[in-house]
Amino acid sequence: MTSTIAIAPANAPLDATVVVPGSRSVSNRALMCAALAEGSSRLRGLLRADDTAAMIDCLAALGVAVSGDGTEVEVDGTGGRLRSGPVDLFARLSGTTSRFVMALLALGHGAYRLDGEEPLRRRPMADGIGALRALGVEVEAGDPGHLPIVVHASGELAREVSLPGGVSSQFLSGLLLMAPASPAGLGVGIVDSLKSRPYVDMTIAVMDAFGATVGRDGDRFDVAPSGYRPSDYRIEPDASTACYFWAAAAIRGGRVRVEGLHDDALQGDVGFVDVLEQMGCTVERGADHIEVRRGGPLRGIDVDLSDISDQTPTLAVVAAVAESPSTVTGVGFIRAKESDRVGGTVAELRRLGVDAVELDDGFEVRPSRLHGGTVRTYDDHRMAMSFALAGLVVEGVEIEDPSCVDKTFPGYWKALASMRTRSLPGPSPRRGGA
Repeated sequence: MTSTIAIAPANAPLDATVVVPGSRSVSNRALMCAALAEGSSRLRGLLRADDTAAMIDCLAALGVAVSGDGTEVEVDGTGGRLRSGPVDLFARLSGTTSRFVMALLALGHGAYRLDGEEPLRRRPMADGIGALRALGVEVEAGDPGHLPIVVHASGELAREVSLPGGVSSQFLSGLLLMAPASPAGLGVGIVDSLKSRPYVDMTIAVMDAFGATVGRDGDRFDVAPSGYRPSDYRIEPDASTACYFWAAAAIRGGRVRVEGLHDDALQGDVGFVDVLEQMGCTVERGADHIEVRRGGPLRGIDVDLSDISDQTPTLAVVAAVAESPSTVTGVGFIRAKESDRVGGTVAELRRLGVDAVELDDGFEVRPSRLHGGTVRTYDDHRMAMSFALAGLVVEGVEIEDPSCVDKTFPGYWKALASMRTRSLPGPSPRRGGA
């Protein structure tokens, strides 16, 4: 039988200050840079979750020593000299790990088998496999375009590669992260539209902190074979995780402050607060915090979320309690994430009584009377964390497979419960809910 967790409603508007763990996206990029550096790096604020554990395990299999049990670790870099194959690598459920490590293997010598859990095997890998082959690396794939694969590396790489950008920016980020350790550097040209540009900007910023420079001319990227220098690097809190708590203030009313983030954060998902502001929330942007408050009506929005697509399910739940319709577009490509985050989001909104309509590249949400129900999560941490927020305002919301949040935030359920207990007295400002 599938396990579930019941979400208890908050009986008053929220009044909470939240500290979220380190960024998953920055953590895995910093681990890659430190692994390729010539010398020892210290990473502070590292996320400890399944995705980063997958990255550390893969790096260890390639000869990179990572020591430290908490959020501060030492990484003994290899200077780009990886353990020779044969080596087996297991990326668990981690898309970032699999796509970054896939590119990293081009630097090695010998045979490397890369695999993951069954849901990861279903995710598209064709763009990364194609890029490796264009670089001159032999890749065996039993199921074309999917894991598991066997990479046969010789260390001899081409200098130029073209890459589609419409499925995931992670393939480009993986190539960029590998490039400073490539013998001749690397030039990458995007042949169509590049999705999730803020994540590429984040990659370049982390590389810069480790001494590597990326030249950029539109969708053309050039990286010199400079290598990486060791760094003492602090990882900022996870903006994607923070969005759930900011959204909670929008959904339930009151105020939620997240410490350690600001407008100049590396992560593009801080832009989610701009969307909430357009929907009627008040946003306070401090030097070391961002706070979202709502005390009045919440209005619908028409928005293209292509640059912050991870927040699509979260915004869907916010839209479900708004007083006017919302339309989300630009996110058709997220059907190939951990789950179909378009179709799945619409299905689960409907399960909770929300009038939602699926579009080719997004969905529409219309004012409805939200009610309880058991939400399917499709092995997807973001579906679980997003739809749990509906339980703050209606009875009877249960989330299936709650342990799937371990992928990025094992402490989520405790943090959500703690925030719910610190609430302001007074009536809910929300209308249209049960």
